[in-house]
Amino acid sequence: MTHGARSNRTISAEGISRVEGEGSLRVRVKDGRVVDVALDIFEPPRYFEALLVGRHFTEAPDITARICGICPVAYQMSACLAMEDACGVVVDERIAALRRLLYCGEWIQSHALHIYLLHAPDFLGCADAVELADLDPISVTRGLDIKRTGNMVMQTVGGRAVHPVNVRVGGFYRAPELESIRALAEPLRRARDAALKTVEWVAGFEFPDVTNEYRFVALDQSDRYAIDGGSPSSDGLTLSAAQFAEIAVEEHVARSTALQATLGGRDRYLTGPLARFALNASYLPEVARDAAAAAGLYAPCVNPFRSIVVRAVELVFACDEALRLVERYEPPVQPAMEVVARAATGTAATEAPRGLLLHQYDIDDEGIIRRARIMPPTSQNQLSIEDDLRRVVENGLSLDDEELQWRCEQAVRNHDPCISCAAHFLDLTVETS
Repeated sequence: MTHGARSNRTISAEGISRVEGEGSLRVRVKDGRVVDVALDIFEPPRYFEALLVGRHFTEAPDITARICGICPVAYQMSACLAMEDACGVVVDERIAALRRLLYCGEWIQSHALHIYLLHAPDFLGCADAVELADLDPISVTRGLDIKRTGNMVMQTVGGRAVHPVNVRVGGFYRAPELESIRALAEPLRRARDAALKTVEWVAGFEFPDVTNEYRFVALDQSDRYAIDGGSPSSDGLTLSAAQFAEIAVEEHVARSTALQATLGGRDRYLTGPLARFALNASYLPEVARDAAAAAGLYAPCVNPFRSIVVRAVELVFACDEALRLVERYEPPVQPAMEVVARAATGTAATEAPRGLLLHQYDIDDEGIIRRARIMPPTSQNQLSIEDDLRRVVENGLSLDDEELQWRCEQAVRNHDPCISCAAHFLDLTVETS
């Protein structure tokens, strides 16, 4: 096929594998311009929101944790905070600090997984992490060691590394002993050093020259880098979680079983590492800010391919923050606060590794869930991912089919580790018109 013929073609990716569901991709090019992009998700609906209706409000953290094996803590924390919001409870500082430590553990293991096993192979010409391990075993070993530390934090605080069992509305079933928490300090110091090497490593990758104009949305906690709660913020406007739930409109489109969110039913927006860094970089600790500067990374970063560098900087932050919390840990007087049900609506959001996660529940005076709404990062980011794909294809029309396929895979993996698991997750077909 000549380059001239490439100005009119259809790129089809059928059967996106190893994603949290099933999907396909289609991009149609006419006269050198992308005229249609569709990221189709055709996984059968899982009905978690319907399953929650009729259950007691205390069951929500354990049920919603099963939505994701990579970021169960995000679902648990958002559910707990929403129920506590409905019942008018704010947990004490020690319980909140322990929750933040657990959340840091999830960020550490999830970011390490994404960077080393799912995303880095794209930049190094490797088909998958196994091939990367043959090419660069030292780096992959470093990534696995970091991930192991995150799992250790989750197991120590949450009782289990996957789908923790120690989380409850109001706090925890038991508070870890001081000695078990302090034992995490040295592994976290080593993980922080390894995270700094990770920033140096990924900063040396070659990045496609692609940028986008994003409407960033991330949580704001005013005095620190938001993870475990906060108020949604964008373009200088900060809202309560309930207010954001009103303007974040989710719509169903015929091609997808996943809802797509916009602001006010009009504007696409982006959550996740790029958004957090753009809006909250000043709240990063000095060690993370210095690592970003050394990598030539400054806020805002609008090249989605450099999101791997942002994740690495967040990895430094998560290790450093976890270490700070470990060194200051004091067991709470009681592992959980009493939460008495009342008829109300509760809304809360936390920052899952891949972006903002919002939960909203209506409960009655007996604590029975009457309505549940869960808005995951993927539904909020989907339109921005499609727009990235549009730009990637338009900038890459001179590439051959295999190179363009590779570039499209990268464009999706930039944003969502649950989509990025595949070694060959795009099956590319090119049709000329």
